[in-house]
Amino acid sequence: MNNEKESIQYDCFRGCTVTTDVTTGEQECHYRRGCCKLRDYDYLKGVPQERYKDLYEVRFKNTRKGFYVNASGQSVKQGDLVVVEAVTGHDLGIVTLEGAMVARQMKCKGVDVETAEFKKIYRKARSFDIAKWQEAIAREHETMIKARRIATEMGLEMKIGDVEFQGDGTKAIFYYIADGRVDFRQLIKVFAEEFRIRIEMKQIGARQEAGLIGGLGVCGRELCCANYITNFQSITTGAARVQDLSLNPQKLAGQCGKLKCCLNYEVATYQDAQSRIPRVNEPLEFEDGLAYLVKTDVLRGMMFFSYDKGSMADLYALTAAEVQEVIKMNRNGLKPESLRSEPEVTAPDFISAVGDDSITRFDKPKGKKGGKGRGGRNKGRGGNKSKQKENGGDAS
Repeated sequence: MNNEKESIQYDCFRGCTVTTDVTTGEQECHYRRGCCKLRDYDYLKGVPQERYKDLYEVRFKNTRKGFYVNASGQSVKQGDLVVVEAVTGHDLGIVTLEGAMVARQMKCKGVDVETAEFKKIYRKARSFDIAKWQEAIAREHETMIKARRIATEMGLEMKIGDVEFQGDGTKAIFYYIADGRVDFRQLIKVFAEEFRIRIEMKQIGARQEAGLIGGLGVCGRELCCANYITNFQSITTGAARVQDLSLNPQKLAGQCGKLKCCLNYEVATYQDAQSRIPRVNEPLEFEDGLAYLVKTDVLRGMMFFSYDKGSMADLYALTAAEVQEVIKMNRNGLKPESLRSEPEVTAPDFISAVGDDSITRFDKPKGKKGGKGRGGRNKGRGGNKSKQKENGGDAS
């Protein structure tokens, strides 16, 4: 059992498990959909689609995918490892989609079936193809470390984020990050002499790097850029201001160092809700004084006012429509009745997070001991003394 466990490796960068036979050394790879980055759920599985029956989506390392046509004559299905056509040589990938869902995915990616030229699937991967593929994969980490050292020695302002070897081991893609334009023509020559392979340089952004590497966000879930985001939109601090979020760079920044992508998720909802909230530039005038705006619950359309400026002790809630009516009355020189005529003071529903980091907040409260316990006897004695005092007797 121990040998079997040690022979299984999980490659989440490509979404597969690699099993090595301890006795023969033969390697087998199996598709593992659960750990794929940008994985697709085939909700049209089993739906016949004759037009796209020979088209398949094949994924490689991290988020790199492509559409290929099956020219092998073999029956290919989801989860198969296949050898596909490349610009030079051949590559090895995993089939992730087939059938009707491929058409939906191509439409999402803007691929026209009539005009696009699809590369071919040569055959299903054999044992020696997998062995050569795994040998190339084993070189990736060491190659990335050396590439970073070479780029630093040459004084280039760039960072090698990841390296992906082609299935036949004759070519590698170097993903790099740079703030500006980098002249890496000399670097390519040095890489070719050092690693003895064909070199392809591909520039990516900080968000794309986070998607390639993956990880967990502060919400406890997988990073959105590694899960499903392919088109990165610009994010500004205005999105945080609209949602009344604290402009704290440490909380607003993600693992990539940029503003979190999730800041844009609810901006449209808040903008729509704020369009119904009246703008209060001055305190509201009532018969018994001025009421100052303290807090606004945008999504519920509630506004909280206090007679004491800056105080949150006694807050009175008004709806957005009621505030709009009071503003109109004040403009006409009228003052409504006092807010204190309300039946009770309304407190806002927002909750302070102070004390949530206490390590004892999950402990069960200790109950009082009674009956035969020591505390019960003391309690009984205390009760007798109190009775004696009530009867006017001496408690001593």
